[in-house]
Amino acid sequence: MIEESLAKLKNGVNDRKLVKQIENIEKMVKKIGSKEGISLLAKGKTLKKALRTVEYEEELVKLQIELVKLQNWIYENKKRLLIIFEGRDAAGKGGAIKRFTEHLNPRRYRVVALPKPTEVEMGQFYFQRYIAQLPNPGEIVFFDRSWYNRAIVEPVFKFCTEEQYEKFMQEVPSLEHALIDDGIIVVKFWFSISKKEQKKRFRERQLNPLKQWKISPIDMQAQKMWDEITYYKEEMFSRTHTTYSPWIIVKSNDKKSARLESIRYILSKIPYEGKKDAETTLHPDPDIVQRYHRQSKQVD
Repeated sequence: MIEESLAKLKNGVNDRKLVKQIENIEKMVKKIGSKEGISLLAKGKTLKKALRTVEYEEELVKLQIELVKLQNWIYENKKRLLIIFEGRDAAGKGGAIKRFTEHLNPRRYRVVALPKPTEVEMGQFYFQRYIAQLPNPGEIVFFDRSWYNRAIVEPVFKFCTEEQYEKFMQEVPSLEHALIDDGIIVVKFWFSISKKEQKKRFRERQLNPLKQWKISPIDMQAQKMWDEITYYKEEMFSRTHTTYSPWIIVKSNDKKSARLESIRYILSKIPYEGKKDAETTLHPDPDIVQRYHRQSKQVD
């Protein structure tokens, strides 16, 4: 009924600007009238939130179709792609990885989230257990945290000595240069979250029984150690952000935008087959995703 009325109204209007406005209303009505839109409204979502969620899901599917194309190109051309996800606790790394991998061929990618090192691993070359997880030809590997544990988490919580920390900071740029020189495509994401938003997400995890598994003793100290983590984070950026392996900052106070734009960034950087046929833009929003720069404003 509403759609028919809008169609009649549009046919009787000559003003192009007004016609465009009516077309936008038609699109909105169609989205809200979809099965998902009605379901969200039934759950108590406001019209604005329901519309945004529907639009997010539509855009996510379009980008995930491109990720499937990208994965096929990686596999067929025997390329190796390593995507590192770093950031403060509750910054949205795991949620982003889930959206990246949701529709990928599980035999052609791996998500690596290593536990704390064993006693044997603690006596090995620090990078050894990570090197064992690097992508094989035709494979994408997602690091949910990485060797950069030694840049922030370990020194903050005294899990390593000052000598071990300094040794790592000197060695990691050379290691990454060697990996890239060997043909591995390396992308380093830092998901940036504000202290206020982190506190809110921790509270949500505590109240939601389905999310309580995400809370660890270290997470509970994250707010108290905020300033010290900030110090080591800035040291990490200053000493490991290079022209060949830059840090890519993703503003993640808004989870949905962070997921969409981080996917878009990966797609924009790799010349996979079928890229020109994408049904959405592959250029990330520079207000959400940007290369690290000392003068850039960061929410964390």
